[in-house]
Amino acid sequence: MAKKNALGRGLSALIDSEDEPSENSPYQRRLSGVAEIFLDTIDSNPYQPRTIFDQESLEELASSIKEIGIIQPITVRKSVNGRYQIISGERRLRATRLAGLLKIPAYLREAEDKNLLEMALVENIQREDLDAIEIAISYQRLIDECDLTQESLSQRVGKKRATVANYLRLLKLPAEIQLGIKDHNISMGHARSLVNIDDPKIQLKIYKKIINQELSVRKVEELVRKLGEEKEEVSDAPKIIPRDYEKLKDHLQKFFSSKVEFKRNNKGVGKIVIPFNSDDDLERIIAIFDKLNT
Repeated sequence: MAKKNALGRGLSALIDSEDEPSENSPYQRRLSGVAEIFLDTIDSNPYQPRTIFDQESLEELASSIKEIGIIQPITVRKSVNGRYQIISGERRLRATRLAGLLKIPAYLREAEDKNLLEMALVENIQREDLDAIEIAISYQRLIDECDLTQESLSQRVGKKRATVANYLRLLKLPAEIQLGIKDHNISMGHARSLVNIDDPKIQLKIYKKIINQELSVRKVEELVRKLGEEKEEVSDAPKIIPRDYEKLKDHLQKFFSSKVEFKRNNKGVGKIVIPFNSDDDLERIIAIFDKLNT
């Protein structure tokens, strides 16, 4: 049975295996195998998008490394004066230092600065513990700093273009809501619904309602849909009705002996509303329609 690639299509396309570098990878470079490198010769990646590392998690990994060693080598490139610069595996590098080891196994790769940034960002995206905002920021950095389109980005990370677009839209939300996503106060489903609202004040109002009332994603979707329908009704009513329609409105009011509400938008879509004051008044209006059908 073929071993499943646990790295995911996006990451494996960038960080090739020791023996079988991908011929289709846009970052194919000559790999010189795995080498044992002294930790004090490895410098951090200046393009590392991850800045916060959980200390407790690092200590747990360090304990594991003491017991069974490094399972997955880090990836580095040669720097100057016999030094190396890490491309991926910053967390493993830090844990290895905590474990008190002097050396770490590493893949050697050639990479330019731009490719180094892109590989670091994509490697970061593939982590399972990233929140939606961290993913969105990494996507945006890949677009802005690596000159990628959403289409080429989706190919790099192995995601559908629509998925990439949904993450990027989260960055348009107010800062308070973005923080709420990072703190897991609301889910990605809640956030996708909030993005469909244009007014930041209304977004924040519903965001607080989600938290206070513990609203489900489906309930929020209903709220947003109703808001859209109400907005559409308001926008459908023009400030000025064309003269021909004013004449038609007057004609209908005389015909039904009742005030007629006439609404029409600029696309020619509208409706005619004939209000009634009582059940008897409704029967009178229905009787007029009955006469028209005879």
